[in-house]
Amino acid sequence: MKVIKFGGSSLANGDAFAQAIAIIKADADRQVVVTSAPGKRFADDIKVTDLLINFAKLTINGHTATDIIAAIFGRYQAIAHHFGVQDDELSELHELLVALPQATYPNNDYLMAAFKAHGERLNAKLMAIILNHQGVPARYVDPLAAGFRVTGTPNNAVISPEAYVNLAKLDLKPNERIIFPGFYGYTLSGYIATFSRGGSDVTGAILARTFNADLYENFTDVDAIYSANPNLVPDPLPIATMTYREMRELSYAGFSVFHDEALIPAIQGQIPINVKNTWHPEKPGTMIVPEHDFQPERILTGIASGRHFAALYLHKYLLNKENGFTLRILRILNDNNVSYEHMPSGIDDLTIIFDRDKLTDEQVDAICTAVQQEINPDRLEWIDDYAIVMLVGEGMAHTPGVMMNATAPLAANGISLQMINQGASQISIMLGTRREDANQAVQLIYQQFLTDQED
Repeated sequence: MKVIKFGGSSLANGDAFAQAIAIIKADADRQVVVTSAPGKRFADDIKVTDLLINFAKLTINGHTATDIIAAIFGRYQAIAHHFGVQDDELSELHELLVALPQATYPNNDYLMAAFKAHGERLNAKLMAIILNHQGVPARYVDPLAAGFRVTGTPNNAVISPEAYVNLAKLDLKPNERIIFPGFYGYTLSGYIATFSRGGSDVTGAILARTFNADLYENFTDVDAIYSANPNLVPDPLPIATMTYREMRELSYAGFSVFHDEALIPAIQGQIPINVKNTWHPEKPGTMIVPEHDFQPERILTGIASGRHFAALYLHKYLLNKENGFTLRILRILNDNNVSYEHMPSGIDDLTIIFDRDKLTDEQVDAICTAVQQEINPDRLEWIDDYAIVMLVGEGMAHTPGVMMNATAPLAANGISLQMINQGASQISIMLGTRREDANQAVQLIYQQFLTDQED
């Protein structure tokens, strides 16, 4: 049995839907189908999720939203008409949209989550309608009825352990497809909460683990996962096979093809993942597999960069002699509800690296003030100009000279490194640079390790 998930670009319009349905029909093992919300149909289009966010904002501010309801429903209506489905079969979809502002929510965060989730909810219902219309037995599964329970915050949910117990009770009938909306679940008190954006990948992985699937197929709009960002490196090498932990490391630093949190359920269930192109399903795509028995083809599997980081640097003599020093800093971060990414240190120096997108200016000021008062460093500096370049590959673990070969071209081109972190993981090297140098660093490292391996 296979679980199959389609991204937003794969379900954006009637033609895309038709291609997705052809893929479903092509393999009887594709029994569980996870839908995203309709994505962009063309470059300047608006995703349905973004339309729903605007709908939520209008509702929060007390405005009517007749026009935007019509625009959202029109997206589903156009797809349905492509298959000859009449409007009377879509009445439930329209009613669900219209009812959203009248529902009761604990706060505006829950309201926003509920509105956003309806992109996937309506698309799953529509997929079931169209498949049945074409003579393919299909059943929409409601996450609430299925017991798809989550914890966490309204717009950053985490799967609850009891969800796996509940989902395992789902009956998979022969020759029937079940259609499950991605991206959201229900809290223990019965309210919708969404995973972080792109979280339909997470739903697919959860279902793959639940049913112990032979394969989790993730269809998107690229032929494979590439060894570097194609916007930075022309025609980068496609990755045929990579490990879970390689994907985790690369996703963290900037690879966005596959949601990094979706790997956790797949790892727990040891479910292989195949990332493929909806429009070229005959191509092999990229397999993401467990580490055991994996034989790397190259030293480096991929290179990624993230330009959304910042750092707090402090210097204090005899830092290494102070008991509880790190604990005091961690308490400051906890008091300000802030998590950190990395904390490389020396005998007198320490750098704390943050995801800048998760910090407000007020939190930055509060942290710096508290560290100055509590720690009293000889030097304290906030560095907003910070990027991370990540080199990842199972082949690095037992290959000498990787660090030298990676940093040599950077030095030759005048790129200084603010941080080097190797050792926490045998399969990755993390380099800290200025933001303006990150893209060139990726290009230079790619040339050093991967250009001579291209066909």
